[in-house]
Amino acid sequence: MYLRDIWYFALPGESLRPGDLIHKVLLGEPIAIGRDAEGTVFALRDICPHRGVPLTAGRMLDGKDSACGKSVVECPYHGWQFRTDGSCAFIPSLVPGQDVEVSRIRVRKYPVCEIQGNVWVYMADEKRADIEPDHQPPMMPGFGDHTVANIRETMTFSCHIDHAVIGLMDPAHGPFVHQAWWWRSTASIHEKAKAFAPSEMGFSMVEHVPSSNSLAYKILGGKPTTEISFRLPGIRIERITVGKHRLVGLTTVTPVDENNTEITQSFYWTMPFLTAFKPIARHFLRRFLGQDRDMVNLQQEGLRFDPRLMLINDADVQAKWYHKLKTEWAAAVDQGRPFENPVKPTTLRWRS
Repeated sequence: MYLRDIWYFALPGESLRPGDLIHKVLLGEPIAIGRDAEGTVFALRDICPHRGVPLTAGRMLDGKDSACGKSVVECPYHGWQFRTDGSCAFIPSLVPGQDVEVSRIRVRKYPVCEIQGNVWVYMADEKRADIEPDHQPPMMPGFGDHTVANIRETMTFSCHIDHAVIGLMDPAHGPFVHQAWWWRSTASIHEKAKAFAPSEMGFSMVEHVPSSNSLAYKILGGKPTTEISFRLPGIRIERITVGKHRLVGLTTVTPVDENNTEITQSFYWTMPFLTAFKPIARHFLRRFLGQDRDMVNLQQEGLRFDPRLMLINDADVQAKWYHKLKTEWAAAVDQGRPFENPVKPTTLRWRS
């Protein structure tokens, strides 16, 4: 089950230039994401309603070249032109007197928001497609609206979104999946206790001093503190503070379809010295994500046999919360009532 009436990360804004059209599949739906000549991002269903050809196989026309004087998407099959709001603007084959109300032909438009260099698409239930979003996508704390991530990495996991989300929030897998001199090893396992509290559309591991067996934090120097939050549908934000400086990691989990999920890891920072380490950081980031991908992909070998799975306390409580949050969100949307966060303040203990 996919959550609906909620924002999903689609792609980095810097990958979309004026005049570009990019094909994406989100929640099994083909979507054309484009940027018009004025720089505004839009999203349409990537299927021409005439003969079903993907609109992204066509081209963007700016105002001086289109029939309506505004930016349009032109289908490559018969040249039908669609405004960025989804309405048809022009059908070249029509002759005067033919009774076709062109403007009544539409392609589904998706609400889209570009903020802090991230393009988000609002995936509403089809029966509520005309209702405007009642909330905004998340923002990285301490950074302006037009900030762009310093570094990014994207990978596709061959699994359902639920397994990707639970795998990434799992606090006990680190010493086994991510064994490395710069991170952790099985020899470094020790007991931990972390306080959690409900937060917007999810929960947070409240601000704390990072674990002593995480060498990567020590590279930042000073006395770092970190706060980690999770929010639906699959968004993890880790905020690290060192004195006046901040390092924020944004992890987004976006379902492509039932068996493929796209993970994008973005980092924002105010520490100038980190810029010099971007090539090295990108290598470690790719390796770290790759380890998670390989394990989740391996998990699918066992899941083919539809085994009964188990979640234990306290290490798997975040996974339990995720399922409760999903259930509550879906119920609140269906019943037309406010979302009620099921998470309560608590302290969890585990060894990792």
